[in-house]
Amino acid sequence: MIHQLNSLYPVRYTAFALCVFGLLLSLFALVAFGVGLPVVLAFAALVAVGVYDLQQTRHAILRNYPVIGHIRFMLEYVRPEVRQYFIESDSEAAPFSRAQRSLVYQRSKGDPDNRPFGTHLDVGAQGYEWVNHSLAPTQLPSHDFRVWIGGSPDAPSQSVSPCTQPYHASVFNISAMSFGALSANAILALNQGAKKGGFAHDTGEGSISQHHRVHGGDLIWEIGSGYFGCRNPDGTFSEERFAANATDPQVKMIELKLSQGAKPGHGGVLPGAKVTAEIAAARGVKEGEACISPASHSAFRTPVEMMQFIAKLRALSGGKPTGFKFCLGHPWEWFAIVKAMLVTGITPDFIVVDGAEGGTGAAPVEFSDHVGAPLQEGLLLVHNTLVGVNLRDRVRIGCAGKVISAFDIARMMALGADWCNAGRGFMMALGCIQAQSCHTGHCPTGVTTQDPLRQQALVVPDKATRVAQFHRSTLHALQELVQAAGLRHPKDITAHHIVRRISDTEVRLLSNLITRMLPGALLGPLDAQHNVFRLYWPLASAHSFQASEPTLEPSIPHHVELVHAAAVGTAAAVAGDAAV
Repeated sequence: MIHQLNSLYPVRYTAFALCVFGLLLSLFALVAFGVGLPVVLAFAALVAVGVYDLQQTRHAILRNYPVIGHIRFMLEYVRPEVRQYFIESDSEAAPFSRAQRSLVYQRSKGDPDNRPFGTHLDVGAQGYEWVNHSLAPTQLPSHDFRVWIGGSPDAPSQSVSPCTQPYHASVFNISAMSFGALSANAILALNQGAKKGGFAHDTGEGSISQHHRVHGGDLIWEIGSGYFGCRNPDGTFSEERFAANATDPQVKMIELKLSQGAKPGHGGVLPGAKVTAEIAAARGVKEGEACISPASHSAFRTPVEMMQFIAKLRALSGGKPTGFKFCLGHPWEWFAIVKAMLVTGITPDFIVVDGAEGGTGAAPVEFSDHVGAPLQEGLLLVHNTLVGVNLRDRVRIGCAGKVISAFDIARMMALGADWCNAGRGFMMALGCIQAQSCHTGHCPTGVTTQDPLRQQALVVPDKATRVAQFHRSTLHALQELVQAAGLRHPKDITAHHIVRRISDTEVRLLSNLITRMLPGALLGPLDAQHNVFRLYWPLASAHSFQASEPTLEPSIPHHVELVHAAAVGTAAAVAGDAAV
């Protein structure tokens, strides 16, 4: 029946035909009886839409299904919300499940976060992890766990050009998110929350805006390859402008950004149309002019030059803790940086390891999904390498990458971190609903938009309180975990405290599943080391980021048993063995 009718008249045009019929009927009613003008206008609008659909060439669906085809696009538009709220389970969804988001919302609002009737997780599933508890739990006076960065008042750093203003940081801080990527109200609320809670707020590479300064919360100033806030007109680094900002008492640490987890090895461009007067003032560029972040830095070209640049930043800042952030890529490049530390005697005060699973902003799909090392592998390699060259006690390690709960923090510390940063967790504390429209300017909660009307939805005093409460509640939960394990501080958590299920019948301590380096092991023979060290350590040079022939570098005694042909021929082929 339908097929026969369709041969005489395209059924798909029925909705449009009904609109035309409705228009004619309403026009008759208007002429004959003088009523129905609103109905006429409504049908006229629908007919106009249908005519446009038939004429346009962009959407095939609308040409074949005029008027009614728009329902498909409306359903597609609301699909994420419908799925999130009505279809998916609490443990589904990415990048964060509803259970994870609910935990942040509850803690940020100060609501009870206890759950009845047991865990919703499958404790028999492969990959399930837990913390072993003690029969002699401790009682700690406070959840305000802190770590000294840049030495301490009692033990100054041994680095050349050492830090003279060490910072006593919280073990949980706000990760790098720039003004421009976040709204003004979001920056205001985050910094006020950091001030209330006594933790640090990373500026992101967009530099220090006027909104960062209003409430006076501790800042970690991130310096990216665009040198925003400390650049000359040609985009190169300006010592004078850097010193003017870095010596501000509100700035507690300086972070040199090499790469980020969302898109490592990829630069960025903020189109000129989005560069408002406020963003231009913060970044040191002209209003309406595109902000370009190159993929690499112009202030240094070699690992040695990088260490010298870090020493310069530390000196210009008045001796504040200075370090760098990166997502692990080629292992030999990281090893080259470590060798540069040994050659120059200059060590960063801290290193922040960004995991490839991290990322608050938009990035090309291929970069988000397939570029950069995940946090566990990157953190382990950084920690083990510093232990292997006897520099671990001089360099603090921070990390970022889907850190939401106290268990996330505990696990990262078990792998070698001294503190954790969170970006999306604090965005959720601001009210983010994971709409994933951050890059469109249409954020429904005012967190990631520059639209002044949308920003009004984010009330700064209320959200600042939520940011502080999320931090406090998470560290309180961490305190309870530490106490249950019979420890005194999160730094005491090791891989021996974490258990992972391998199969239905086997579980193992995390310490038995990861590589652990002995102090100084990389300064001697490499025979017994993991392949990543045996293969790539000899290829690294303090004087180049490129892989080179195995050589003995001055003041770095190490044993090389890797044949040159094998080293060069397999440098790329064995990349899969790089995970520690």
